[in-house]
Amino acid sequence: MRVIVRVTEKITSEAHINIPDGLSEAGIRQHIVDRYNNGEMLTEMNIFQVDFESISAQVVKQVGENL
Repeated sequence: MRVIVRVTEKITSEAHINIPDGLSEAGIRQHIVDRYNNGEMLTEMNIFQVDFESISAQVVKQVGENL
């Protein structure tokens, strides 16, 4: 018997980064967004928390198999 199991989780990651001094709040946001969009932050991201949301299973009938 073959079963497809789908687990849905919400993963929260965090990174500790250095921000240049003297930036406004908007400048800090833009700096973070730019680093994330350029992929620079991805190597620094660590899984902080995983929240289980749901699980489902589907039985798949294979050729010649009786359920």
